Amino acid sequence: MNSDHTLTERQEVIAQRPQVTFQPEFSVLPNTTAGNSTIHTGVPCLNNSWDISSDENHNDGQEKNEPRVKRRLKSRHLQMVAIGGTIGTGLFVGSGATIATAGPLGSLIGFLTVGIMVYFITTSLGELAAYMPVSGSFNTYAGRFVDPALAFALGWNYWLQWAISLPSELAAAGIIMSFWCPTVPSWVWSAIILGLLVLIHSRGVEGFGESEYWLSIIKVVAIVLFIISGTMVDLGWIGTGPMIGFDNWKIEGAPLKNGIVGIFNVFVVAFYGFGGTELVGVTAGEAINPSKNVPKAIKQTFWRILLFYVIAIFVMGLVVRNDDPSLLDSANKGDITIAPFTLVFERAGLSSAAHVMNGVIFSAVLSASSSAMYAATRTLMSLAHDEKAPAILGKINSKGVPTYSLILTTLIGCLAFLSTIWGDGEVFTWLLNITGSSGIITWLSIAVIHIRFRRAFQLQKESLDRLPYLAPLYPFGPWIAMFIGAVIITGQIYAAIMMQPFQLQNVIAVFIGMPFFFTLYFFYKFTKNTKLVDLYTCDLSGGDNDDYPINVISNNQVLLTAKHNEKE
Repeated sequence: MNSDHTLTERQEVIAQRPQVTFQPEFSVLPNTTAGNSTIHTGVPCLNNSWDISSDENHNDGQEKNEPRVKRRLKSRHLQMVAIGGTIGTGLFVGSGATIATAGPLGSLIGFLTVGIMVYFITTSLGELAAYMPVSGSFNTYAGRFVDPALAFALGWNYWLQWAISLPSELAAAGIIMSFWCPTVPSWVWSAIILGLLVLIHSRGVEGFGESEYWLSIIKVVAIVLFIISGTMVDLGWIGTGPMIGFDNWKIEGAPLKNGIVGIFNVFVVAFYGFGGTELVGVTAGEAINPSKNVPKAIKQTFWRILLFYVIAIFVMGLVVRNDDPSLLDSANKGDITIAPFTLVFERAGLSSAAHVMNGVIFSAVLSASSSAMYAATRTLMSLAHDEKAPAILGKINSKGVPTYSLILTTLIGCLAFLSTIWGDGEVFTWLLNITGSSGIITWLSIAVIHIRFRRAFQLQKESLDRLPYLAPLYPFGPWIAMFIGAVIITGQIYAAIMMQPFQLQNVIAVFIGMPFFFTLYFFYKFTKNTKLVDLYTCDLSGGDNDDYPINVISNNQVLLTAKHNEKE
């Protein structure tokens, strides 16, 4: 394709895009500075007076006279939403299985490996979400820069990930509450949490953001106290036993239990544990000033989560033996009697502290479940707005809540009641495996989308100065993430086949998310006859933003359609 033909095609595509009219109360001059106001594209603004309502542009595919989601999430909400969606049963409950399966060192290696991949995925997502802050970001980005079929498959895959994560969190509630009330059926606790979630999310995104903020603070404080207390127990300063030191790293099978196969098995739990880091991309569509707050949340959240996971698991491996019969070992047992965090305090003789910690874990389940419900409902809403799901799922009430998506997600949450039939440990582990395989598909897709996005910028000769946030180490980051992802998938398959005794259900658990994804992809591709998006002519319009949503019309042409909000 020659340059003249490319320019003509681009002009035709641009001419077909909807234009926004407004009354200019300011002027925009390239390469001119005035005052202290500068648009993130590098184009200076002459004053701070804005008179265009961003709400008209923020329609998420709806008609202007219909209700739409509200931008109500503040910077502190975004950071705690990501933390709250990540630090949950994956750490408080699932981490016990990693120590039992791979030993203390094997567990650390597994989480660190996945952590490196997550770092590059979150920075790639941060670049995309800061530039195009829309609800249901992944499927929107995929349709714009890769293939509409990928948008369809990725959106439904991501919905599956969180729709399954919700009942797994609810099933974990029964496990945790059995510490206090072993005679009460686990479905009672699942029903209580599910009812609270519906109440919170029916009140709008403000209720979700504020509740998630305080619940996440409880978890963060609890983890810090656990690390301090666990260290003191290991040193023999508190508790009933002598100094432990690294004795649990020297027992038979430690520190690497089951060798490389054990580490590969950790990946499933690690995926589940780190899953939710990408939630910032979903919340960007309802965030205040996303071009500023999304990058801030991305950069701060990852390091906090990695720090919490690595240190907490390290301390747990010091205090708890990998052959402790109370740990959840999915290879040998289908039940669990106590959560590993609580176990640390109980073994130390701190029964009152164990009760407090169990309450913290219960609040963590509520937090992680709430994040799962939010992500699932917003993804369904986005799919409906893109005409990739029934239109009724995109209906939004006056509070900015996608009501029918919330109802459907709630019904899926009732799957938690299956735990009363097959046993808490088995159902939780199965649901965890399904979520893990779906999560890596989402992460790999984000890396592919980021590469295509940057390639489009290059081919259309757009300046990177327009991007509010640049992912570090590009282009190496997304490629490294995809390489690690491929290695991990291969390792999971190998571990499932080689684990003794061989169980077919372990192999199925590894593959179960992939056939779902590729079936959706090829179904949509063949029925809609979709093709790869032409990067020379694809839409590089920036998403809407409270401070300055930007539509990139062509090289060095910017249409400002925004209303300046007061800084927090």
